[in-house]
Amino acid sequence: MAEYYLIAQLPSLDGINGDSPLPITEEQFSELCGRFLGKKVLIETESLTLLPPMDVESSNVPLIDAWNTRERDLRLALGKVRAEKLEKVFDLRGKNVPSELLKAANTAVDTESPMDAELFLLKNRLGFLETLRPTDIFSKDYIYYYGLKLKLLERIKRFDAELGKAAYRSIYNSITQNGGDTLEAEK
Repeated sequence: MAEYYLIAQLPSLDGINGDSPLPITEEQFSELCGRFLGKKVLIETESLTLLPPMDVESSNVPLIDAWNTRERDLRLALGKVRAEKLEKVFDLRGKNVPSELLKAANTAVDTESPMDAELFLLKNRLGFLETLRPTDIFSKDYIYYYGLKLKLLERIKRFDAELGKAAYRSIYNSITQNGGDTLEAEK
């Protein structure tokens, strides 16, 4: 019953566009969860992560386990594709990464703009998360779904394209200038 009171207070995350602020923060969500949830559900909610450990740990919540498995596999696929581009070896830890994730990783890595690659991966992750969306919106699983979606949206909101471009230019300039200095010194 406590889930009902919590979920009734949560603002919708559907229809959020890139420019509008989120109607709730992770901190506010955590505070609400702390007020309404029992200890077991609260612990599971606090353990939600966008970076699951590489060693499989069962949470005893199928939705969280499915998310963690998929995210782990996507990260392995990204590592494999990036390593192949650099002609390096990458340890998949004995896993067979699904071909759809390898395809998504290839698309992301081949994307020229890092921000566009992140947006592509966000859409991919949100698409998968939607497949986990429970039909009962007043369930514990809905709270887990909501928490993961909020984490994804907050993460992408933290990205700043202008700061990213400035950092890229700075790194690029330092590489080209250092390379130029080295060449000049050799003459």
